[in-house]
Amino acid sequence: MTALYDVVVKHRYIEGGDIAVMEFESATAQPLPKVEAGAHIDVHLPNGMIRQYSLCQDPAKKGVFRLGILKDPASRGGSVSAFDDIQNGMQIQVSEPRNLFPLVQAKHTVLIGGGIGITPLITMAYELLHQGALFELHYCGSSPERCAFVNEIRNGELAAFTRFHFKSEGASHREFFQSAIKDLDRQSHIYTCGPSGFMDWVINLAQTQNFPEQQIHKEYFQVDTDTSGEAFEVMAQRSGKIVLVNAEETILQALAREGVEIEMSCEQGVCGTCMCDVIEGEPDHRDVYFTDEEKASNEQILVCCSRSKSARLVLDI
Repeated sequence: MTALYDVVVKHRYIEGGDIAVMEFESATAQPLPKVEAGAHIDVHLPNGMIRQYSLCQDPAKKGVFRLGILKDPASRGGSVSAFDDIQNGMQIQVSEPRNLFPLVQAKHTVLIGGGIGITPLITMAYELLHQGALFELHYCGSSPERCAFVNEIRNGELAAFTRFHFKSEGASHREFFQSAIKDLDRQSHIYTCGPSGFMDWVINLAQTQNFPEQQIHKEYFQVDTDTSGEAFEVMAQRSGKIVLVNAEETILQALAREGVEIEMSCEQGVCGTCMCDVIEGEPDHRDVYFTDEEKASNEQILVCCSRSKSARLVLDI
């Protein structure tokens, strides 16, 4: 079970027009744990939802969790509640940090963030700075006025390692990287986070330049996943129930309909909260959480978005 912390919002302000930057401190005598580069926390929002947000801070600063949350116009309720409802002085609950996007030691590290996707990369940049490692940070966006943390980066320790690619200033990240990637050391590790289309372009570019998969690191914060398909059966072995998953519903929804409750959060195949062990059958993986190797093993499935290639799946639930 993931540990929860009672925190108080100590400092909240707006950057870029629609990005809420907020710092949490412990509301009790229990100190907040150390922050790792690439980690995120679950935030229990005032509207009852639970959403994951990347920690965005110098990990050397102890006792604080800092987030940057974009109020997404396509929000399903999470970012709107985070932006509108969380205010200074409010007490909420958050989880201990979890890390699905860890830094690995490398000869050279390239961090490429698009828009609000810069958040986990800032923590990575600070960590690499403290290590004395060789790295570069690239911040891509529409304009500095629409982005967060620009002044902090421009006027701080990360400035010498950062290149900004803002369209309003005439920059084109695509033109830049199509040329620059040819000169990168082939032992470099590339990290990217941002909108799905932006990330897919960066990943494809790295792949066409023959960077190995293990040197391309990514974290999606929102994906458009098609969860529809042919109907199939799921047997919840421990619960003793056989459930029909209809063409337009997810395994998660079908199980809930029959009273089998699974812990869930993002509902997009990003966070891994709804992971279940597969006993029999062949999953149709539609998540961005598992690696290709993990998907090929068919040992586990995310029931919020994935389906089945076989007529029946037997799950250990």
